[in-house]
Amino acid sequence: MRIRRFVISRLSAFALLVILPLAGVRLAGRPLGPYLEFPPGTRHVQHAPFAWPVFILLATALAAVLLPFLRRVIRAPQPASAPRPEAGRFPLWGVAGILLGAAAWFLSWTRFDGCEPFRRYLFFPLWLGYIITVNALCRRRSGTSPLTRRPGLYLALFAVSALFWWFFEYLNRFAQNWHYLGHQVNAPSTYFWTATLHFSIVLPAVHATAALLRTLPRLHRGLENFAPLRLARPRAAAWAGLALFGPALALIGVRPNLLFPLLWIAPLAVMTAVQTLAGEPTVFAGVKRGDWRRVWIFALAALVCGFFWELWNAYSHVKWVYTVPYVGRFRIFEMPVLGFAGYLPFGLECAAVVDFLGLRRIN
Repeated sequence: MRIRRFVISRLSAFALLVILPLAGVRLAGRPLGPYLEFPPGTRHVQHAPFAWPVFILLATALAAVLLPFLRRVIRAPQPASAPRPEAGRFPLWGVAGILLGAAAWFLSWTRFDGCEPFRRYLFFPLWLGYIITVNALCRRRSGTSPLTRRPGLYLALFAVSALFWWFFEYLNRFAQNWHYLGHQVNAPSTYFWTATLHFSIVLPAVHATAALLRTLPRLHRGLENFAPLRLARPRAAAWAGLALFGPALALIGVRPNLLFPLLWIAPLAVMTAVQTLAGEPTVFAGVKRGDWRRVWIFALAALVCGFFWELWNAYSHVKWVYTVPYVGRFRIFEMPVLGFAGYLPFGLECAAVVDFLGLRRIN
């Protein structure tokens, strides 16, 4: 019975997230073809120009959310004798990860003759080097890492990650906040398998980074006992969340300039609501008792990975560029500066999807 309920709830959430955006554009009388073309290429969304009032409003809202957490972490007292995690040697396979990442980075940013056919495949070894290196740093600092603690489960995360990011590629069809350059010469089948390989690194990278940040208490000290947030009627709140984000998700293709942030918020809201209705713990379970560490760590982990994603994308042969309405100025690499805020809820989604699929043991 529990397995059946688990499967039904997951399929229901997936159906909502996939069907609602298509239903919205269809009910608006628009053809579905431009939203389903493959590889994606049609630019059918007219993005709003930069607007200072929107930029200031979003920057102010972001500061209002983050400053209390930053103040808490900065002001948290340092223990007189903080226990140091059990450390060990930096493993040899970590050195291999550094060398692999460095070589892929060098080749992806250079234009040597003869490397052109291979350059579009370098994103995966570059991030594989990062993943191995970060796991090695975890092993060095704490004696364990996600890769060595549960290797089979961690490797399965690569397959989950590919499906996970393909879903965000699908949602992006309705807002077109990013698109790719340099893949136009690929056949659809080549594009699919190459993209799938590249998308497979997202969850392993974020979860390894979160594990490393967990070994650095200075980055999250004070958040273990900070501002408890309890809902008097969590099931009612879950139904309200579905009632709010369901219709909004259906409208994302109809009003992409207004609703583009839902790319990062709606999946988290739907997964959390479904888990709450099923009586399961969510990524926010700790905040009821004032423990914000997991929320903070995963948000920060995605931001760290986001910095490297944008850095390594900057001079790559195959790359992505952004078309974000209202806030598209002041770029760091290709990303508008306020666009980095999207990595914060995305980090929570990286944690939530693993919980949602029953894989939390990987943490």
